[in-house]
Amino acid sequence: MSGTGSPEFDVDGEGLRVVIVAGSWHDEITDGLIAGATRTLEAAGAAFELVRVPGSFELPVVSKAALEAGADAVVALGVIIRGGTPHFEYVSSAATDGLTRVALDTGKPVGFGVLTLDDEQQGLDRAGLPGSKEDKGREAAEAAIATANTLRALRG
Repeated sequence: MSGTGSPEFDVDGEGLRVVIVAGSWHDEITDGLIAGATRTLEAAGAAFELVRVPGSFELPVVSKAALEAGADAVVALGVIIRGGTPHFEYVSSAATDGLTRVALDTGKPVGFGVLTLDDEQQGLDRAGLPGSKEDKGREAAEAAIATANTLRALRG
């Protein structure tokens, strides 16, 4: 499993405003990702809100708007499952490239919790649900907080 060897962060979200931006496809997996991110942000003491978008393709534009409106970080969550057409590659690439661009253009962190999967079971294994092997929602929220704190320290 890819989570082997993942780092542990001491995340302190006090004073941070974070927006979770989550797609609406594959409810069970997405809801698990949201729950993991929410638990992490609450435990870290960060102020946060949840914004839902139609799908992963829409994550970049709404993430950018949230950061431009004053959020310190975004946690972007989505689920893209491979099908029989090239659609998977287009949406996966657009979401990944778009979120990278948002982080670079705004200078603010985007916790990347977009799952690109071959099948639904891979998502269930990563969604932080009972029986899941990983919690990618938690990991994305931790990364967003840790990066926001690093940037804050660097910028004085």
